[in-house]
Amino acid sequence: MFRPAESVAPPWWRGYRRADLRHDVPAGVTVAAYLIPQVMAYAQVAGLPPAAGLWAAVAALTVYAVLGSSRQLSVGPESTTALMTAAALGPLAAGSPDRYAALAVLLAAMVGTICLIASAARLGALADLLSKPVLVGYLAGVAVLMTVGQLKNVTRTPIEGESIAEQLDSWWRHRADFHGPTLTLAAAVLVLMIALQRWRPQVPGALVAVLGATAVVALFDLDRHGIAVVGSLPGAPASPDLGLIEGDDVRLLIAPAIGLAVVGFTDNVLTARAFASRRNQTIAGGRELTALGAANLGAAAAGGFPVSSSGSRTALGDAVGSRTQFHSLAAAATVVLTLVLLRDVLADFPVAALGALVLYAAVRLIEIGEFRYLNRFRRSELLLALATTAAVLTLGVRDGILAAVVLSLADLLRRVARPHDAVQGFVPGLAGMHDVADYPDAETVPGLLVYRYDSPLFFANAENFHRRLLDAYRGAEPPPRWVVLNVEAMVEIDVTAAEVLARLHTELKAQGVVLAMAQVKQDLRRDLDASGLTDRIGADHLFPTLPTAVAAFQNHP
Repeated sequence: MFRPAESVAPPWWRGYRRADLRHDVPAGVTVAAYLIPQVMAYAQVAGLPPAAGLWAAVAALTVYAVLGSSRQLSVGPESTTALMTAAALGPLAAGSPDRYAALAVLLAAMVGTICLIASAARLGALADLLSKPVLVGYLAGVAVLMTVGQLKNVTRTPIEGESIAEQLDSWWRHRADFHGPTLTLAAAVLVLMIALQRWRPQVPGALVAVLGATAVVALFDLDRHGIAVVGSLPGAPASPDLGLIEGDDVRLLIAPAIGLAVVGFTDNVLTARAFASRRNQTIAGGRELTALGAANLGAAAAGGFPVSSSGSRTALGDAVGSRTQFHSLAAAATVVLTLVLLRDVLADFPVAALGALVLYAAVRLIEIGEFRYLNRFRRSELLLALATTAAVLTLGVRDGILAAVVLSLADLLRRVARPHDAVQGFVPGLAGMHDVADYPDAETVPGLLVYRYDSPLFFANAENFHRRLLDAYRGAEPPPRWVVLNVEAMVEIDVTAAEVLARLHTELKAQGVVLAMAQVKQDLRRDLDASGLTDRIGADHLFPTLPTAVAAFQNHP
């Protein structure tokens, strides 16, 4: 039997209180009102009929409500995964809508399977591979891609080319063919959504704007004057012809499926943690992987495409007062009732209005304030965010997210390979030992050099550690008789670091200097024993605390 990699608090339905219904039901209906036009638009971003987005949302909401560890998270079709789906399937479908729909189902099933395998392998730590600057830059890049992708829908002009530059150039060359009524309708919908968000945030602006546009199109028969509409929707989930899937398709979709799983899981965990922290709740990475995997399998069964989480819908439900995942079940039920009873209304949704909705979502993804904050915090963080944006725009969504992971790891390696270090001394009026560079009145113990290197010691920084410690040793007055390494941050060492420590011991011993270590933890002690350093340095020179090391020096003849 499959089990999540982590256990959390009991599911929300155990001990569910009837009083929560008056919070969860209105929240669910509100989320559904926002979700319906949004996921229809995202389905178009993914290259599929709008109904595919609606049924994928129903399946994902229902499955996550049962398996997820977050009480607030709203799952379903989302802009990023929709865009990645389109990038992955377009080259394989060869212009066939039926084959495209079958490949979308296959891709969702593969994403779900990968997530379940990752959960079983306890890979919940994958979410930690993306740093804050990378996420900010990545979302900005995705926003640009979303915007360019909708230009054809809001102007009703053909766009050619693979790269952003080629598509923009193609769009601009066809500017004489812009369809005025389509562009006007899209602009009106966009302005109305922005106005409602600013002055009436409690109103579901997306629903009001799109329904208003639908009413105008129906009232004036604008579809007969060139305004494209969604068209009739099926009342039941689509049944793509899986016989159109070819033998090589699974191999070709493995890389996109992995990318979608990483992006979807990262979105889920980060969004869920952000809202859980407000209510002292716990989010389990393993369980989130399981829930996301099952939600994608549900979306595949409903004829949909890969899903993840929605920060905007989660925030909306939380703002209205959702207490548990019952609000997701209420949202799913609302969508089903709408599909059963109001399909004719949905069929008249203008494509231009859905394009405007995607543009609205794209604008909200670009957080200028976040870029400013990164610049104030540290210039390198801003550069990392900008580099990620550039990677997404030049490499595409799938390769861009992989580049983002590499950039995050490279930035981490850079920090760990060149960490802060310090010579430590005693500061009058302060307990313990502190960095002499931070306290001008700090006093070192004559003949004793206490040196701290704020990183685990491994191949990438071992030589840097060796060089900086010897620089500190040579600059000490009077010349030290003991060098004590404060290894509080050195929780472990590798073979390269062990060899450097052995060489350092030999060099200091040749000058009559004792090498000792303080704050030695058990994990580090095992590495020292295994490498022979304990015998070389001497077990009597390995101290559990800094005060015991200083006392040993002072008591040494």
